[in-house]
Amino acid sequence: MTWALFYTKQANKDAKKLSQSGLKRKAQELLKIIAGNPFQTPPPYEKLVSDLLGGAYPREINIQHKLIFQVAEEEDRTIKVLRMRSHYK
Repeated sequence: MTWALFYTKQANKDAKKLSQSGLKRKAQELLKIIAGNPFQTPPPYEKLVSDLLGGAYPREINIQHKLIFQVAEEEDRTIKVLRMRSHYK
């Protein structure tokens, strides 16, 4: 059973920029992995503990760009994609 993905406005903006920079395919691969099981390794991930993005998980698109998501509801199997570009700040 797959997880439902929901995107923030910022994630949608980031997706357009990823298309222009040639990283769309890599981001789509990561989204497919996350939709199947957000806690699957590889690729590796770690839980963020910052004030702004506490409880979020990053996955590396490339060395500069990250896909940041939160597991919103484990019971409903929903994931909120926060960012898909630039290092989280």
